Amino acid sequence: MSTQPAGAMPAPTNQSRRAAIASFVGTTIEWYDFFIYGTAAALVFGPLFFAESTPFIATLSAFATFAVGFLARPVGGLIFGHFGDRFGRKRALVVTLVMMGLATTGIGLLPTYASIGFWAPTLLVFLRLIQGVAVGGEWGGAVLLAAEHAPKGRSVFYASFAQLGSPAGQILSLLAFRLASLLDKQAFLEWGWRLPFLVSAVLLLVGLAIRLGVEESPDFERTRREVGAAQAPIREVLGTSLKPLFLAAGANTMGIASVYLFNTFMIAYTTQYLGIERATILDALLVGAFVQLVMTPVGARIAELIRNERLFLQLALVWAMLAPYPLFLLVDTRAVWAITLGLCINIIGVATFYAVIAGYVANAFPTRVRYTAISIAYQFCGAIAGGLTPVIGTILAEQFRGHWWPIAAFGTTLALISFVCVTLLAGHQRRASALAVAA
Repeated sequence: MSTQPAGAMPAPTNQSRRAAIASFVGTTIEWYDFFIYGTAAALVFGPLFFAESTPFIATLSAFATFAVGFLARPVGGLIFGHFGDRFGRKRALVVTLVMMGLATTGIGLLPTYASIGFWAPTLLVFLRLIQGVAVGGEWGGAVLLAAEHAPKGRSVFYASFAQLGSPAGQILSLLAFRLASLLDKQAFLEWGWRLPFLVSAVLLLVGLAIRLGVEESPDFERTRREVGAAQAPIREVLGTSLKPLFLAAGANTMGIASVYLFNTFMIAYTTQYLGIERATILDALLVGAFVQLVMTPVGARIAELIRNERLFLQLALVWAMLAPYPLFLLVDTRAVWAITLGLCINIIGVATFYAVIAGYVANAFPTRVRYTAISIAYQFCGAIAGGLTPVIGTILAEQFRGHWWPIAAFGTTLALISFVCVTLLAGHQRRASALAVAA
């Protein structure tokens, strides 16, 4: 499936660039907020908010609250998908950014179990729900704001700017916790862990200033003028696009779950089961995030040049199926260089896949209901593949102590699911195009 016109690539306009930058900055902030929760869940939330549990149960409970955010993401996708398809992408994205910033800052101010007992984990879950709703509405709108402002034939590449927010947010979150980890253990547990959350208040102001300077999506405005905005986009999507909706959800599996298997869970696995220092794994993950940041636009550009996104995605997924085995083999050595190398090898397939999947999936749906459709697909996948991944990883690590291969096989399974759905989605689109031509 190709979205590229013949000849040279058209030059981007000022609004194209501005929309791409706004999508990148906005998603960076949103993912920073979302990721610092995952890092804190792996490092401190267990003893601070579930103090009366055993270390295993406390970690599992902390990851369970992490999963709660994923369960809220489909709700955010439904709410803001509807809002974005009816009233515009920009308005929806301003609201999601404010919600995320306030919820994350709130977590940084939250008393612990030692101070208020049962109310500490209760409030933590509530604020995590707000985070989940916000990020659930953010992704689809950010992808479309960039893609629908893109020059003709370049929507997949421009959509990748929203995807850049994931590694950038990961880098910022790791840097924040790396700096906080320079404190002694007692200070870190008492107040140092709060600093990354409180920084979100500043990032919120920066993100709003940039996002408010972008015009509404020209595709959305044109569709609203010509056929009118969808009055019930959820019902329209479920009534006309159910099969591609399920395939799009499955296609996103690897892009979502890999972050939480090879980042969030990896922190707990290496520190608790292999005895690796917290600073060591954070440094290795930081290098991996920089590799992802570089490989994301490289992958998007290669896919654009070969003019076959399906084939590119399939090749990236084959890499992703194989990479977990050298990754865990290298991590098991406990050597810093080996852990870093393993993470970098693994991230190449994941990053290039993630760069292209957003635009590929967005092109499967009409503009009129596109925000709703891709939000439902991505966020329902996120609720399952993302939220449960660190929980499943923790259970596998506990049940197969001393053996890494079950976790690697789990990673391969996730990539295989995406491979099958990407292939089937391409076939569905070919048949839909043929029927449209015949009609």
